[in-house]
Amino acid sequence: MVPPVTSYFVMVDDGGRHGVRFGCNDSLVGSAPAGGAGDTRLKAAMGGLLGGEQQHGGLFNAVGGSRLKFLSGSFDGTTVTVYLAGTLKPGGTCDLPRIEAQLTQTALQAVGAIRADIYINGQALADFLKSARASR
Repeated sequence: MVPPVTSYFVMVDDGGRHGVRFGCNDSLVGSAPAGGAGDTRLKAAMGGLLGGEQQHGGLFNAVGGSRLKFLSGSFDGTTVTVYLAGTLKPGGTCDLPRIEAQLTQTALQAVGAIRADIYINGQALADFLKSARASR
């Protein structure tokens, strides 16, 4: 039996009571919508996150208001690399760490990686978020 694919969402101002505490006193909480194997697990997990609304079963999706799509991904046994394209629309300062945590943890969990390299429009996620932070 194939384990379910997990996408990660945010429980706003939860203080780590229901998941891993991060950012603005939020919790990162996994939701398992579907299953799959190999590359399809990564695509399904990212699709569950990117295709979702801003509210997901009582959880907040910081990338829900964005128009990002999964282009491709790979896993070399240690590092998962994900390529996304589109526009990112953070709703505020607290959304930047939420976006980073959601994308990173979803990619790591999908394939069992220990490191994630995520690119949006060819730019590393950290640099992309730094640009978004500077434009606020």
